[in-house]
Amino acid sequence: MTPPERAPDHAWRDELYRDPYPLYARARRAAGLTYLPAFDAWLVARDRDVREVLLRAEDFSSVNSLTPDVALPDAVLGVLAGGFGPRPTVVSSDGAAHRRHRAPLNRGLSAARVAALLPHARGCARELVDALPAHGPADLVAAYARQLPGLVIGRLIGLDPADVPAAVHGGYRAEELLFRPLPMAEQVAAAEDVVALQHLLDGYVRARRAEPRDDLCSAMVGALAPGTGELTVEQRHELVANLQNLLIAGFLTTGALISTALMHLLGDRRQWRMLRADPSLVPAAVEEAARHDAAVQAFRRRTTRPVTLSGTRLPAGATVLVAYGSANRDERRHERAGVFDIARGAAGRPHLAFGHGPHGCPGSRLAREQLRLTLDLFVRRLPGLRLDGERPPRMRPTLVHRSPQELYVSW
Repeated sequence: MTPPERAPDHAWRDELYRDPYPLYARARRAAGLTYLPAFDAWLVARDRDVREVLLRAEDFSSVNSLTPDVALPDAVLGVLAGGFGPRPTVVSSDGAAHRRHRAPLNRGLSAARVAALLPHARGCARELVDALPAHGPADLVAAYARQLPGLVIGRLIGLDPADVPAAVHGGYRAEELLFRPLPMAEQVAAAEDVVALQHLLDGYVRARRAEPRDDLCSAMVGALAPGTGELTVEQRHELVANLQNLLIAGFLTTGALISTALMHLLGDRRQWRMLRADPSLVPAAVEEAARHDAAVQAFRRRTTRPVTLSGTRLPAGATVLVAYGSANRDERRHERAGVFDIARGAAGRPHLAFGHGPHGCPGSRLAREQLRLTLDLFVRRLPGLRLDGERPPRMRPTLVHRSPQELYVSW
């Protein structure tokens, strides 16, 4: 077994989260896998190894993919007990269960469904830009990137527009509660917000059972709880868990992608000018932004039997941290892998920002389209957009939805 490499202790875990790329680079150069004691996990850092794990679902289970980074105290667990308990979702299930959870998402996020949603997305994007101050400054994370994806996924699911802000707030609070250390009082408050979100979603689940509509919430109710009778408590728990997962994945990941892409483009004036001069580069910019700084940096997997990966022998039950963000900067696959370059063109190779294999992101098309229409809009409406030099962006300390905390700009 490869000798373990000493990982950062808890005191500077935040700094690792803010910039994991130096650790990734060391892990790609190391023989075998790199053990991270702070995570009790083996880091899978090379592109070929990440792809192998993602294609071997029978050996690397997804049941622990969303294990929280924060241990929750009894007071918080008591609050959460008033909501809906965790259940397997499309992200945290394997085999037949995964296919059952994924089927309504594949239909609801089809190319035709996404295309039908785009006029709404464009209209929302224009309204958000219209609401910006005349010349800035503005925080594009709060004013745009955290809002557009919520409005879009809300329409897809079938939420009343008046409920979208509360749903978005609850989703962000869920991420904070599970993946960021908070003072006790703040943990309790976040848990209350999560429970409020769950009860909101339960209301939609029961309403769609009574009166189905042409929306994804109705489709999920029909697929996961077929029939017409009153939903059982267990069915409600499962549906709320899966709707919450869809909602959070739909806006946190896309919001992170949009804000991070803008951060890198505006941080390199030459490339922003290139995009302004030639908007046909927008699709390439979308792919390069996703590759260079993936919104979802890593998910966990657990071995189902003894396996050997990259020369490292792993027992059954071992946890691996599958680092998409590292694979996307693997020098063996991508030329000048650490360089952000929207002009890669034919030199650009397929990346792993949206996963690979059976767990590839079913919403990747919708996420890409929202970033594409954002860049199209911004280069036309805000060509002079630039970062606020006095308030540089700082990354949020997480591997789950990597993005700047704020993105102050003027124009």
